[in-house]
Amino acid sequence: MAETTTAPKVKPTKPPAVGFEMPKFEMPKFDMPKVEMPAAFRELAERGVAQAKDTYEKMKAAAEEATDVLETTYSTAAKGASDYGLKVIEAARVNTNAAFDFAGELMAAKTLSEIVELSSTHARKHFEALTQQTKELSALAQKVATDTAEPIKSGVTKAFAKVA
Repeated sequence: MAETTTAPKVKPTKPPAVGFEMPKFEMPKFDMPKVEMPAAFRELAERGVAQAKDTYEKMKAAAEEATDVLETTYSTAAKGASDYGLKVIEAARVNTNAAFDFAGELMAAKTLSEIVELSSTHARKHFEALTQQTKELSALAQKVATDTAEPIKSGVTKAFAKVA
């Protein structure tokens, strides 16, 4: 025997009546007494505003310069990273070709002494190539770091000199 239950029926809520408005609340208006500001205070306020505008203009110019420096630095760093990546890919290509050439020479070797001679020659050449590649990569990394840091250094120095 299965029991069935029905959910109680919920009455739909009525939308608010058309034309009904919330009562408007108005702030009371108080008459403020008119006070004459002394000339010294007025001059002080005007000087403060002028000084604030001048400082704002200086800060805005410094921020724009800093943005330009950062954009230049970013593009220099991106180019340097790209150059470095290309140099790494070139080194990998050279090393891979050397490994395949060495494997081909080993396959053509006929005696054990020839294999030992090929291996020692390959090891010496590979070590020399890796040494040269490491020197080139470190020189390139140093150049990228210097080229990237110099504009930041000079730009920040120049920007702070203008603000000060």
